[in-house]
Amino acid sequence: MSGNYIPLYRKYRPQSLDTLVGQEHIKKTLTSAIELGKISHAYLFTGPRGTGKTSTARILAKSLNCKNGPTIHPCGECESCKDITNSIPIDVIEIDAASNRKVEDTQNLLEKIQYVPVNGRYKIYIIDEVHMLTNHAFNALLKTLEEPPENVIFILATTEVHKVLDTIKSRCQRFDFRRITTDDIVKHLRYISDNEGINITDDALFAIAKNSAGGMRDSISLLDQLSILGISKQITVDDVNSILGRISFDTLYHLSSKIIDSNPAGAIEILNDIYNSGNEPLQILTNLCEYFKNLLIVKTCSDNLLSDLTGLNEPQIKELLTQKESLEAHQIVFLIERISYYIKEIKLAANQHLWLEVGIIDLANMAENSTLLDLQNRIAALESGSEIIPQVQKPASVEIKAPQPVEVVTRPAPVEPQSMPKQEEKPAVEKVAANEDFTPPPVAKKSDGKDIGSMWQMLLANIKSPSTQALLKLAKPVKIEPDGVIIAFRNERLVSQINDTNKKQMIIDAANTMFNQSSTPVTVKMVQFGENKQTSVQHTTESQEEDSEPDEPAPAVRKTEKAQEIKVTKEEVKPASESTSIRNEDESGEETKKNKDRIETDQEKMILELFDGKYVE
Repeated sequence: MSGNYIPLYRKYRPQSLDTLVGQEHIKKTLTSAIELGKISHAYLFTGPRGTGKTSTARILAKSLNCKNGPTIHPCGECESCKDITNSIPIDVIEIDAASNRKVEDTQNLLEKIQYVPVNGRYKIYIIDEVHMLTNHAFNALLKTLEEPPENVIFILATTEVHKVLDTIKSRCQRFDFRRITTDDIVKHLRYISDNEGINITDDALFAIAKNSAGGMRDSISLLDQLSILGISKQITVDDVNSILGRISFDTLYHLSSKIIDSNPAGAIEILNDIYNSGNEPLQILTNLCEYFKNLLIVKTCSDNLLSDLTGLNEPQIKELLTQKESLEAHQIVFLIERISYYIKEIKLAANQHLWLEVGIIDLANMAENSTLLDLQNRIAALESGSEIIPQVQKPASVEIKAPQPVEVVTRPAPVEPQSMPKQEEKPAVEKVAANEDFTPPPVAKKSDGKDIGSMWQMLLANIKSPSTQALLKLAKPVKIEPDGVIIAFRNERLVSQINDTNKKQMIIDAANTMFNQSSTPVTVKMVQFGENKQTSVQHTTESQEEDSEPDEPAPAVRKTEKAQEIKVTKEEVKPASESTSIRNEDESGEETKKNKDRIETDQEKMILELFDGKYVE
C-alpha cells in the first residue's frame, strides 16, 4: 500500500454545508447566519461521535475566511481554503483539549489571541473535546470567551456537553448534532462504493450502517476495511459479520428455535459450533439478546416500521413473523432479562464458557413458561371455585371387591391388684355421664361479656402517650368497669408517678372513651407481694359464686380457711417466748421481702435505672 494513501473517512470528509450528510437543522441555521452576516463570537457543537461536529467547524471556518466570503459556497481554490482542506491553516487553530487541559495551556492560548489574522478575516479557535478542560482552565477562558477581540471566533466541540460549565454554555450558541439515520448512511456508503469501485451488496451496506449506531465515520472506516475483499469477490453480510465478530442471522434463528422449543440438547449442539467458530461467549449472548429484541419489536410493532427498527431485510423479517406466533410478549421479555443476567455473570466469571453453556440450557428450559391465556383460564377457574382435575379412566380388567366386615375384638377390663386400696368415689356432682358432653366451668367476665384481660388491652389501646402505655404495662388491673377502674402497682414510686402527673388524667380519658361516658373514677394503688393475686382470686371467686350454689364455698376459699386453721393450731402449741421470737423474725423478714418485692421484675429495674423512677413525656 502506498504511503500517500488517504483513508476514506478523510478523503470523503464534507467540504461545504451542501455535502454535509444529515443535520438539516444545523445546515439551515448556519446558512441563514452567514447570508445575514450574523456571526456569533462563540459556538458550541455537541452530539455523538462521527456526526460531523469537527467537519462543520472546518466548513464554517472556510466559509468565513474564503476570499469570496463570508459565503456558503467557499471556492476551495484560495490559499485559506486550501490550508483548511490540507489541515495546515494559519488562522484556524485546532486544539485538542484532552492534551491541553491545564490552565497554563489556556493562558498560552489567550496570549496569542491579541495578534491579528494573517490570511483570513477571522482568527478561529476550534477546541475539540472541550469537556476535558479543567475547571481552572474553563475559568481562565471565561472572560475572553464572553468578550473576545473583534476578529476572534471560538468553536467548541464535545461529545459530553453535561461536563461543560454552565457559564461556558451560556456564552455560546449551542448546536446539537443528531445521529445520522440508517438510510442516509446507506446512501452515502453507496456513493463512496460506486466512486471507489467497491463490489458490495445493499444488505452488507445496511449491516454496516446498522452497526455504526448513527456515526458516519465508523461506517466509512468499516467500509474502508472491507474494501480489500471487494477486489476479488462481492462483499456480503457474512463478510460484515465476520469482520465484526457477529453471528449470522440464520445461526441465531436456529439457536433461538431450539430455545423456544425447549430443546436444551439441540441448543447446546448449535452453541458448540458457534463457539468453535471463534466467537466469544460475551459476543454470543449479546447477539442473541439483540435477536430476541428484534423478535419483540416484530411481535409488538406495525409492519411498516419493522425494517427501520430492526435493521433486517424482508426475508429475515418474514422468518421472525413466523417465529413470533410461538411466544408471547412477556415470554420474550423474560428471555431478554435472563440473557442480560448471564451477560453480567460472564463479565465477572473466570470460566466464561461454563456460564455460557449454563445460560443456554437455562434459557431452553425457561421458554415453556405459561402463556397469559393459560394463566387467565386458571385464575377464572379458581375464582369460580371449580378445580380442574384430570379424569383418570379405570382399567377394565381391575375388579373392585366389596369391603369385608371386620370383627370387633373386645379386650377384658383391667383387674385391680388386691393390695392397692380402693379410691374413694367422687361426689355425684363432679361425675360426668359418658353419654353427656363436658361443659367447662364459667369464666369470670364483666357485664358486657368481656374478660378483664381484653378490657385491659382496650384501655391501653385508648391511651395516646407511649410512655404512659409502657408504664401501665407494669401494672395489674384489678377492676375495669363503667362504675370504676382500679389499677395496682408493686412499686410505690410508680404509683406516685401516676397520681402526681397528668398520666392519671390520660387513664381517665381512655376509660371515658372506652365506656362512652363523661366521668369514670380511676384508682391507682400499691399492693404487696401476693396482694394483687389474692384480689384477682377473690374477684374471680365472686364471679363464680354468682353461678354456684350458695351452700358450697369456693375451692380457693376453702383452701385459705384450712391453711389459716392449721396456722392457728401451730401457734397455739408453741410457747409464748418462742412465738414472740418467731413473730419478730417474721416481721423483719416480711419487711425485707416487701422492700425486695417493690422492684420485682427486670422491666421495672430497667425503667427505674433509665429514668430514675420517672417517666418523661
